[in-house]
Amino acid sequence: MKSKFGVVVFPGSNCDHDAYYSLKKIMKADVTFLWHKDRDLQDSKVIILPGGFAYGDYLRCGAIARFSPIMNSVIEFANKGGIVFGICNGFQVLLEAGLLPGVMIRNKSLQFAGKDIYVSVKNKNTIFTKEINTDQPLKIPVAHGEGNYFADDDTLKSLQDNNQIVFQYSSKDGKFGDEFNPNGSILDIAGIINKNGNVLGMMPHPERVCDPVLRNTDGQMIFGSILSSVN
Repeated sequence: MKSKFGVVVFPGSNCDHDAYYSLKKIMKADVTFLWHKDRDLQDSKVIILPGGFAYGDYLRCGAIARFSPIMNSVIEFANKGGIVFGICNGFQVLLEAGLLPGVMIRNKSLQFAGKDIYVSVKNKNTIFTKEINTDQPLKIPVAHGEGNYFADDDTLKSLQDNNQIVFQYSSKDGKFGDEFNPNGSILDIAGIINKNGNVLGMMPHPERVCDPVLRNTDGQMIFGSILSSVN
């Protein structure tokens, strides 16, 4: 049986099993782990770059992971239209690999942010959001020290013009402001897609809010959207 989801494992990944569990046990998806030194994506239809501290986050977050052997395959896969989803550290890897525009810098507070936050869905017409059945912001945890998204004015204008901003930090009621932004990210950006719409990077962790035992299943809507695109 072909795997629908491939979860890449870098040295230092610590959310790979979270992603695997949510996909396999909760979403009932076909899923396999992909080792960073391999090049074979094992016929995966969707690649997940999980959260964690790939290669210890030395140099810059994601800067070394970007040169892992498997990333050559991931980049080729993405450029051919394959679905790639980078979560937290995975988002940072996508930026370093040039699959998404912009950069990540230290949180504005210069402190690690680990808490539940809310994100408003800016674009529901994507592979990753089309099954989100609520107009209310999603409650999803963050856990990062460098989640402060930054880009130059031309890049930000392009993101806005092409509707590439998918998630923005907000209040529970959908209000925007510094008090609701956990890292200082410009335009309250929590997640973006590429122009072709097949690559998503987001800092919050939807894989951590899928299991009903946690009393929050908002993450299921994101993974459910992807599943509906590959079934």
